[in-house]
Amino acid sequence: MKRILLLEDDLSLIDGLSYLLKRQGFELDVARTIKEANAVWMDGKYDLLILDLSLPDGSGFEVCKKVRQVSKVPIIFVTASDEEINIVTGLDIGGDDYITKPFRLGVLLSRINALLRRAKNFGEVDTEIKSNGIKVVLLQGQVYKDGELLDLTTAEYRLLCLLMQNPNIILSKEKILDKLWDGDGNYVDDNTLAVYIRRLRMKIEQNPGDPQMLLTIRGMGYKWNVIS
Repeated sequence: MKRILLLEDDLSLIDGLSYLLKRQGFELDVARTIKEANAVWMDGKYDLLILDLSLPDGSGFEVCKKVRQVSKVPIIFVTASDEEINIVTGLDIGGDDYITKPFRLGVLLSRINALLRRAKNFGEVDTEIKSNGIKVVLLQGQVYKDGELLDLTTAEYRLLCLLMQNPNIILSKEKILDKLWDGDGNYVDDNTLAVYIRRLRMKIEQNPGDPQMLLTIRGMGYKWNVIS
C-alpha cells in the first residue's frame, strides 16, 4: 500500500482528498502545519508528498527543501497561487508537479498515479547509466561527474536521465515535456525547459557556453551527444 503525506490546512479539501485517496487504496497521513509535517516526515516513510504552499506557520517550500536534502520522493505542490514565480520556484527546488486550486480531484489522482509510475520505472531500468564521464546511479538517485557527486534538483535529474537513456537521439521539446510531466504540465513552457537545460549544463559541461554533451538542435529539440 502506497503512503502519502498531505500537508494542507483547508479542512474541506482535507476531507475530500482523504475520502478519494483512501478509496483508491492509499494510506494517508495529514499535517496541517509545517511543524506537524516535520514531526511526521521520515526519509523513505512516504511514497509521495502533497504540499500546500500557504500554511499558518510557513510555506510548503520549506518542507520540500528539507526533504530534498535526503530523498527523491515525488512531491506535488497544491496551491491557490498560479503566479509563474511560485511555479518555477517550486519546480526548481525539487517539486515534481504543481496544481492550482480549484482543481478536479480526478486530475490530481491522475498526476499522483503518473508520478508513482515514473518513480517505479526509474527503479526498474538498469541500475546505472554511464556516458561522457557522467554516471547516474538510478537506485540512489545520484549523479557523479568524474567521480564527484553532483547536486541536482529533481527536475534536472529526471531531464538528465531521459537524455542519457536516449543517446545521440534528438528529443523534441514536446516529447521531453510529455515524458517528464506526462503531458499535463501545461505550466511548463519552452522558456522553463530552457532554464533547466541551462542549469544542467552549468553542472555537467566543462564549458557551459560551448556545450559538448547536452546539445541544442535548433528547431528540433535537444540531444545527448556521446563523445567518442
